[in-house]
Amino acid sequence: MNMIVAVDQNWAIGNKGDLLVRIPADHKMFRQETSGKVVVLGRKTMDTFPGAQPLKNRINVVLTRNTAYRALGCVIVHDLEELAEELKKYDSRDVYIIGGSSVYEQLLPWCDTVHVTRIDHAYEADAYFPNLDKDPAWRITADSEEQYYFDLTYHFLKYERIQPVSG
Repeated sequence: MNMIVAVDQNWAIGNKGDLLVRIPADHKMFRQETSGKVVVLGRKTMDTFPGAQPLKNRINVVLTRNTAYRALGCVIVHDLEELAEELKKYDSRDVYIIGGSSVYEQLLPWCDTVHVTRIDHAYEADAYFPNLDKDPAWRITADSEEQYYFDLTYHFLKYERIQPVSG
């Protein structure tokens, strides 16, 4: 299973319910990587999408404890057991965890690949991704050339778990 995330120097991913920055090439990479695949996200992340609508050309699986939550065009699950059962329907290589922070933390043990857009800047933030550089279970297996967006520099990195997830 995969995760895909954009982080700053401190592994921050968001502030006050929004992304830290919008980089068009990062969004393009996200679309290319996840199009035609399964995306797993939390309700708060879903609420940040335009019109709280699911992402097009993807199966959107929303994890929420709110049993009354409904979202047209989405599969709704309420706990990790229900999520695991739903994800059995798909090839794990086609599943991408896309946030937010609590969903990332809960599902990182399920993943063996993390696609990281690493932004060379520190933002004010209140949501973070686990620091894979400090976790000996992960290593960088791909690193892009330095990318630029106005005065920002960033890299596309691929982290892979040294010991793949079993099962």
